[in-house]
Amino acid sequence: MNFPLYIAKRYLRSKSSQNAVNIINFITFLVIVIGSAALFIVLSAFAGLKTFSLSFSNTFDPDLKASPTTGKHFSISAEDESALEEIEGLANFSKELEERAYLTYKEKSTIAYIKGVDENYRAVTGVDSTLIFGNWGSDVNNGVIGIGIYNLLGVPMNNRTAMEVLVPKPGEGSFSQQGFNSKPYDDLALVVSGVYAVEESLDKKFVFARLPLVQELLQKDSTEVSGINFKLMDNASPDDVRNSINAVLGEKASVLTRREQNTSLYRMLNTENLATYLIFTLVLIIALFNVVGAIIMMILDKQQNSKTLFSLGTTIKELRRIYFIQGLLVTSFGGLIGVALGSLLIGSQLAFGWLKITPSLAYPVEFNVINLLIVIGTIVVLGVISSKIASSRITEQLISA
Repeated sequence: MNFPLYIAKRYLRSKSSQNAVNIINFITFLVIVIGSAALFIVLSAFAGLKTFSLSFSNTFDPDLKASPTTGKHFSISAEDESALEEIEGLANFSKELEERAYLTYKEKSTIAYIKGVDENYRAVTGVDSTLIFGNWGSDVNNGVIGIGIYNLLGVPMNNRTAMEVLVPKPGEGSFSQQGFNSKPYDDLALVVSGVYAVEESLDKKFVFARLPLVQELLQKDSTEVSGINFKLMDNASPDDVRNSINAVLGEKASVLTRREQNTSLYRMLNTENLATYLIFTLVLIIALFNVVGAIIMMILDKQQNSKTLFSLGTTIKELRRIYFIQGLLVTSFGGLIGVALGSLLIGSQLAFGWLKITPSLAYPVEFNVINLLIVIGTIVVLGVISSKIASSRITEQLISA
């Protein structure tokens, strides 16, 4: 039998003769339960917000994307396209050409990006799910804009009066080389056939049009693109597919994962997650000072019992171990109960959505096993430290006093 564990469990179950000690022990246990539940709930809520935030950018961001290594554009030949189609694990790919443009309609104007996409773009990304009204249109000069641009310019849909898209002409010295009567920009008349909505910054960013139309606007040939979007099969290995794409495209393009396409966004979210964890861990550290105080109060309350055990041959090391195990049991049980309560709250939010951001949108949360292990691990580590500090108060002078 493990003697220190046996005595520690007896102390844990038995009540003290001093009512104040019982109250302190109860408050200590309650603080651990509330603190661990709060930490788990906050981490789960932040994980939900992170997934919710990334869902916006993931609408336009493919599984993999090839971008030019230098400059804004690169060429892809018919042989390259045939080689890409043969890559195992690659479901589909889509070419695009993107450039900053000036949009104007009836004396209203704004700056956005004109993005030319081919017929595969909607199959590679989830952009179809973002259309709130209209469609992609059947005419060559049809385009889709964001709700932010739509509201800003007041462009009517399927109207004969088209929105003008202006981009500077490539090259230098447009006035001197082409004459003063020549325009320094190329223009495109685009009829809006659909409107998408994702989130504020993206809703003001893009105008989608057909790839050949944008290539003609930017004076590019049919092989020049600014990127290629790739959709992977469900069981495909991203690294293997990425290596195969690199072998086809060579050094003219670099292939980025979804995370690498949004490094600043991921870095910001991870930093916020770490900061949140550290803040609540600091709160737990302060709360677990109660464990130190409670164990010391228990040591003083059981001083006579400790003298008896010492007289029967129990060593100082074993006495310290009794109170160390007791503190560890208190923090571990409190942490497990707190995590269980937090899990029930998170589960109820996932099931019923009782906490709302808007009348139709439940606050996003995510039950994550990693967060569960992080909370339990944090509680156990802090419990070990606080129990070690408190149990070190057992000395021969204290026992013999």
